[in-house]
Amino acid sequence: MSKKLNLIAPINPLGYGCVGMNMLKALFQQDVEVAFWPMGTVTISNEEDASYVRRGIENQKTFCAAVQTLRIWHQHDMAQSVGRGKRIGMPVFELDTFNDVEKHNLASLDHICVCSKWAKDIINDQVNMEASVIPLGVDNTLFNAGVSTLEIPENNPTIFLNIGKWEKRKGHDILPEIFNLAFKPTDNVELWMMNDSPFVNEVETSGWKRKYTETKSGKNVRFLPRVNGHEEVANIMKAADCGIFPSRAEGWNLEALEMMSCGKHIIISDCTAHQEFCDNANSKKVEMGPLEEAHDGIWFKGQGKWHSIEKPQIENFAQHMREIHTLKQTGLLEPNTKGMETAKQLSWSNSAKQFLLQCI
Repeated sequence: MSKKLNLIAPINPLGYGCVGMNMLKALFQQDVEVAFWPMGTVTISNEEDASYVRRGIENQKTFCAAVQTLRIWHQHDMAQSVGRGKRIGMPVFELDTFNDVEKHNLASLDHICVCSKWAKDIINDQVNMEASVIPLGVDNTLFNAGVSTLEIPENNPTIFLNIGKWEKRKGHDILPEIFNLAFKPTDNVELWMMNDSPFVNEVETSGWKRKYTETKSGKNVRFLPRVNGHEEVANIMKAADCGIFPSRAEGWNLEALEMMSCGKHIIISDCTAHQEFCDNANSKKVEMGPLEEAHDGIWFKGQGKWHSIEKPQIENFAQHMREIHTLKQTGLLEPNTKGMETAKQLSWSNSAKQFLLQCI
C-alpha cells in the first residue's frame, strides 16, 4: 500500500521552487501518493513536471487529513498546514541566528528537516529541537557530462561561471577583485555571470554589473540573461570549465552541485552548508575568514553572522582560478570525476528516500 503525504511548496525556477518540484517528483517515484498544495504561481518548463503537479493537485480531492504535512519554505512562515497530522518543516537558511518570529514558527513544528549538519546544529542550538539531515539533490539525467550546444569562441577561452541572484552574501561584491587579481585583460579567459533575479530591480542590477565592467578585465566578463528552464541552465553549465562560488554563507548551493554533476570543477568557500557536499577531492575549497556581522542593508541587517572575505581568501580564490586556467590552456584539464561521483550519490531520489526513512 502506498504511503501518503501532504506537501506544501512553491514550484518555480527559484531555489525553493526547484526543491519543491524535485521533491514532489521524487516522492511520487518512491511510491508516495502526494496531495500537493502549491504556494504562489506555478511555473513549469516541461510536460513531465507538469504531469506530476497535476497529479498532486488532483490528489487534494482525496487527501488524508491524518497523515503528515511537509512544508518546504522559509523558517519565518511555517504555520500553514493541511489536516491534523504531524507537521514537518523543511527550511533552507544561511545564517546562524533566528529572530523570535522564526523561533516561534520552527518550535511549532512536530519535526524539522534541514539539508546539512551545519543547519542541524543551529536548529539544536537556537530552537532546542533535533532535526533530520536530508541533503538536497541534483537531477543527474539532466545535469551530466554531455556536450553543450552553445557556440564557444574560436580562441577557446577558459570559462568560469557564477550563478545566483546578485547579493553580497554570495560574494558578488568581491568577485571582480578576485577575477582581476587572477588575470590580465589579455588572458584568454571569460567570467560568465548569470545573476538576474526578479528580487533585484533594474537599477540595482545595473549597479552590480558596473562593479565588473568598470575594471581592467571588464571586457572579459559576460552577463547571461536569466533562463527559466533547467535544460537551458544545464546547457550553459556544460559550456563552462569551472564554477566560482565565493559565498560568505549558503543554505546549500544547488548550482555548485549541478556543476559537479556536469563534470565541472568548482572553486568554493569552505563554510556553512557547502561543507555537506564539498571536500578536497571534489572541490577547490577556500578557507574563509572569521565570522562577522551579516549586513548588506537589503537582505541582511545584522541578524546573525557570516564569514568574512579578506586578503588571504581573495588571493586563494585567484590562485585556484589561475590553476584551472593553466590546466585548460595546456590541454590538461580533466573532468571532475570525484564531483560527478558526489553528485550521483546526492540525487533527488536519495533526498526522498532519506526523508521517508527519517521522517515518515
